[in-house]
Amino acid sequence: MAKIQLNGRKIVIKPKTNIYTLLKRFKLDKKKVAVEYNGTIISKIAFKKKFLKEKDKIEIVHFIGGG
Repeated sequence: MAKIQLNGRKIVIKPKTNIYTLLKRFKLDKKKVAVEYNGTIISKIAFKKKFLKEKDKIEIVHFIGGG
């Protein structure tokens, strides 16, 4: 198990968890979010390739429509 920081709160994740799996765990649509990984914005095509490790910091921002 690894501890990471997600939107300012600490959570525990399983080994070999990637960003895509994290979004699924919290029922977030990958098309409607932007993800910052340790201070860098990650492209959607990299969500399955970027595996999380101890002490990583993830910020997820939701897009909200309106007008």
